[in-house]
Amino acid sequence: MGITTVRRLGVVTAGAAAAIAVTAASASAHHCFIPMYSLDGPSSSNWFVVSAEMGAGFEGYTAACAGARDAGYAALRDAGLPVALKVFEKMTIGDPKHTGRTNPNGADGKGLEYFAEGSPLPGEMVATYVAGADAYDC
Repeated sequence: MGITTVRRLGVVTAGAAAAIAVTAASASAHHCFIPMYSLDGPSSSNWFVVSAEMGAGFEGYTAACAGARDAGYAALRDAGLPVALKVFEKMTIGDPKHTGRTNPNGADGKGLEYFAEGSPLPGEMVATYVAGADAYDC
């Protein structure tokens, strides 16, 4: 990976993590998300889902071909990282009255995550996706 790719990856990672947080927050004013490990999970109008591809796209990154896109998702699965994040749109889960009482099982990389707790998952998800996609030779 060249220095230009590393720089771009850093910018995309930081920007996409912020974009995911801002987009999810502005879409529904929520502070938490649930990592998704499959893109084939059940869907509902109650959830706003941000895939790794969409997160990278917030900063203008697009995989060069379908094979690169698939390689990005394969890299996520190999690393044990989520392929998407979902935010419940009807209400805030974990702390619905904004009292600062977050779920003690949250922010541990395994379930309910909080944007304000500095969860690294959004950034790691996008960085791994981009690195995997960039490594694929279209």
